[in-house]
Amino acid sequence: MAGRNSHHVVSNPKGGWGVKREGSGRAIRVFDHKEEAIRFARHISSREGGEVIIHSRDGRIRDKDTYGGEPFPPKDKVSRRK
Repeated sequence: MAGRNSHHVVSNPKGGWGVKREGSGRAIRVFDHKEEAIRFARHISSREGGEVIIHSRDGRIRDKDTYGGEPFPPKDKVSRRK
């Protein structure tokens, strides 16, 4: 679901952790601690619907969380009607 409403939690070159909107070169906001940045990104994504993509310090994706209507939920999450 990576797209316009995706928010990335990334290491900031000047220190701390930034939250960037997908496709943007600048951080929306920078935090001293990664947990604060994750909390902020989750708040925005839950309000707007979207995805939070959390990176490790080396830039690799560590985790993803989707908020709002997921178009293709995992099969184990699909409710089955009888």
